[in-house]
Formats: sequence, structure tokens, C-alpha cells
Amino acid sequence: MSRPLHRAEGFVLAGGNSNRMGHEKALIQLAGRPLVQHAVEIMRRAGLAVRIAGARADLSPFAETVLDEPAQLGLGPLAGICSALSVANCRFAVFLPVDLPLIPSGLIEFLVHRAQITESAVAVASLAAFVQTFPVVLDRATLVDLQRRLLSSNRNCLKAFRSAADTLGRPFTELPIERFVDQSYFRDLRRMAPSQWFLNLNSPPDLALAEALFSQSDPVE
Repeated sequence: MSRPLHRAEGFVLAGGNSNRMGHEKALIQLAGRPLVQHAVEIMRRAGLAVRIAGARADLSPFAETVLDEPAQLGLGPLAGICSALSVANCRFAVFLPVDLPLIPSGLIEFLVHRAQITESAVAVASLAAFVQTFPVVLDRATLVDLQRRLLSSNRNCLKAFRSAADTLGRPFTELPIERFVDQSYFRDLRRMAPSQWFLNLNSPPDLALAEALFSQSDPVE
């Protein structure tokens, strides 16, 4: 059972353009539920209060929403992150995009735990030595530097996260999945391989693959 994670809260990023999907990505159905609902439920199973950041459609039926600043519309996920951090109630905030529906809630829990015990500015996962941009745990103290990057010509999220950690002089923590998954440090509620957790749903073929994975993997009781 998930335990409440104090000093942390969750934000679902739902402001993408969805160009390759052809319509609002957050409302696309996967296994009979909208992607935004999957993301909200992942956060809640991890013990986090959750809001939705950067939404283009009305997603308030799923969770409270945080809108981007009008001048920052169309500036990508970093805009949603900055808007969310500016209203964050907790020291740490977790960000999960709607198009990562296979992330296990246990990974979210463990990332928050590592961020807290290491006093990290940023905590992310890595797989096969490749750093995953999301999900990410950010100390809200990163906001000032992230806002500076948002107004620059380079709004790459991972580069912005590294810059913020360097500016604060605090750790940028990478959690190597392979080191921990075999030791049951966190739960995968659908018995999927770690390589499948980070499937990013950017196109109809991605969605079809995710549907197949859902149908082949029953949740762990």
C-alpha cells in the first residue's frame, strides 16, 4: 500500500500539441480510460496530491488545473513546470507527462524518497545509462533558474534541470533502474519490463503498442 509522501506533491503535464496524434492527447483513450486519468491515478497511487499543469482542454473533472501564464503559451513543458512550481505547496514536486502511462507508481515513490534523503535539486531515472527526462522530482527552489531558461532560446527540459541543479549547488540525482529493480526497491504494478515503462505515446502506433502491453500484463494485487 502506498504511503503519503510528505513534502511532495504531483503535477501531470498536459500541455502538449498532440500533432502526431491528431487530437487532444490528454483525452485519448487507453484501456478504456483517458491518458490524463492514467497519469492522475499513477500519482495518487504513489501517495501524492495531484494537479494538472498546462492543460489546453478542460481537464478539471480529473483534477484541479494550473494554467500556464498567457505570455508562456506554446513554450512547451517547461512552461507548465514553471507555472506549477510557482504555486507548489510542498518543497518537492513530481512531474509526469500524460503520454507516459506505463510508469509504475512505485518508481514515483522511490524517486521522491531519493530526492528527500539526498537533498537533491533534481531526481530522475536512468535506463541503460540513458537519463530519462520524466518523471522528474524537482525542488521548488529550482524555479528561478528554470524561469530563466524558459525565456531563453534553449528550453530543453533536461538541460534546464541540470542547469538548475548546478546553479543551486545541489545534487542532480540519477536513479539507475537496473541497480534497484531486481532488489524490489519499488513496485511495478503491471509486471512490465523497465524498458517498457518509458514508452512515450506520440503516435497511433505507440498507442497501439501500449494497448497491447496493457492487455498482456495484469496488475499485481
